[in-house]
Amino acid sequence: MGIEDYSGSRLSITRVEEPVKTARLLLCLVAFAFAVPEAAAKAEELVRFESVPVKLSPFRIRKARELGEILPQPQGTPLLGYLFRPEGDGPFPAIVVMHGCDHLRSSVRELWPRRLVRWGYVVLVVDSFTTRNLADTCRSHLPARAFDAYGALDFLSKSGFVDAQRVALMGFAAGGTTTLDATKIEGYEQLMERKFRAAIAYYPACDADRGDPTVPTLIMTGERDNWSRAERCQKRLARLSDNAPPVELNVYKGVYHNFDAPEFMVGRRVLGHIEKYNPDAAAKSMRSVYAFLRKYLAN
Repeated sequence: MGIEDYSGSRLSITRVEEPVKTARLLLCLVAFAFAVPEAAAKAEELVRFESVPVKLSPFRIRKARELGEILPQPQGTPLLGYLFRPEGDGPFPAIVVMHGCDHLRSSVRELWPRRLVRWGYVVLVVDSFTTRNLADTCRSHLPARAFDAYGALDFLSKSGFVDAQRVALMGFAAGGTTTLDATKIEGYEQLMERKFRAAIAYYPACDADRGDPTVPTLIMTGERDNWSRAERCQKRLARLSDNAPPVELNVYKGVYHNFDAPEFMVGRRVLGHIEKYNPDAAAKSMRSVYAFLRKYLAN
């Protein structure tokens, strides 16, 4: 395995070469599975909460006053979520998980939450589509999803078994893009009372002009992913200010979109983009997530 690592005080860009020997891969996966301590988990629970209401702008409020208009109070969107938690009273650190444009595939809906619970985290998987009667948004955009993420944060913060100061936001594909949007400077976060502690984005659509993040951030993508292009994430990191929180970008050589999702064991082409599972890159990314959460959600 060859690694090129470019590190500074605030950012790290790593290109990871993929080995081809299956035996080494299986040993790696087995070793990692048994190296991480596991916590007992409670049964999954379907929960209901609301997105954070979109606040009225000062201009809109002022115009309403001038016209004698009574504005209705902003309302949040009713949402569903899937709650996973370790046994015990807590308070536990927690992860809010945002799905991609294809909705709740099994790795996001089941595999990742159960893995994170074994590591000792409460997990709330946000379903942004069901209550909006959406099947997918792969050909469109749903800008309100950052408000969904903060609604989930509010819900967990009031639960009694979550440490509200230790909650990370984690997203996949379009959910990863939402994660970056929800934690950028002068973005949605400035409107919110509660804040996330850290952010993890799997193969997001990076924007070179998105600006600094507000929290430590881990971004992972494949070198051959032409949906979430690595070079755009590299350009964003190159434009970070000297005061930006730490940002880690891992680019996996020879790897496509959805590389962590076993349901794409047989690759497929969607809207001109290849989606294919890569078990070696998946295992490496799991270790990165584990280490990142241990570092930034510690007491």
